[in-house]
Amino acid sequence: NMDSTLHYIHNDSDLSTNSSFSPEEERKSKVQDVVPQALLDQYLSMTDPSRAQTVDTEIAKHCAYSLPGVALTLGRQNWHCLKDTYETLASDMQWKVRRTLAFSIHELAVILGDQLTAGDLVPVFNGFLKDLDEVRIGVLKHLHDFLKLLHLDKRREYLYQLQEFLVTDNSRNWRFRAELAEQLILLLDLYSARDIYDYLRPIAFSLCADKVSSVRWISYKLVSEMVKKLYMASTSTFVVDLMNELVEKFCRCRKWSGRQTFVFICQTISEDDCLPMDQFA
Repeated sequence: NMDSTLHYIHNDSDLSTNSSFSPEEERKSKVQDVVPQALLDQYLSMTDPSRAQTVDTEIAKHCAYSLPGVALTLGRQNWHCLKDTYETLASDMQWKVRRTLAFSIHELAVILGDQLTAGDLVPVFNGFLKDLDEVRIGVLKHLHDFLKLLHLDKRREYLYQLQEFLVTDNSRNWRFRAELAEQLILLLDLYSARDIYDYLRPIAFSLCADKVSSVRWISYKLVSEMVKKLYMASTSTFVVDLMNELVEKFCRCRKWSGRQTFVFICQTISEDDCLPMDQFA
């Protein structure tokens, strides 16, 4: 019995070494010469789930908080040492760990550069977009900072997902929608006039009709900046279509709140000099 058990274990270990990396190769993949190796090994071992349960339940959160600093110290050439640890933390059961990473993913993208970001960070970023609101807010607050680092074709893929930020776990979470409006103002610089008209305009109009006044006020600014951006674009039909829709949707609205929204948008457009006066008239 003993012999057969030993034989079984031996065969099993042979299988594990033949597939993927051997323990020696695995160890070499985490070797670098920037900091003492023992120090890095100690840091990487802290993400071990058994350690978190027996030593400190907050330890994974502290690791996540420190990770961009460790990545900056090691440099992008040593990202292979941290990649597995980052993916482990990004799928941690505790939402506070994932939230910490979500708030710093844009900083990590700057450290790693566009190639590593596209290959290793974009899948994690996409996972955070579908996470709890507590995690999604971290991505949302730095949406512009992250998307501006991506290539144009990759950046355009997120146009289809921006609408999803209007839906939250708790509809009373109005700060989420206010943050979305703030980010959309910044995102206007990253997209073409057609993309703005096709994808960002419907979201802006939805935010202008929000139940919370703080969200609406930021949205008036968003629409005025949209008008300015579309007017400055070579294709002027977009701005005319947008203004006609503003008149139709808000100025001729049956509800007084819709007509009031139209007045406030006109005020913002006028104050910010978004249009020449003849065009405004």
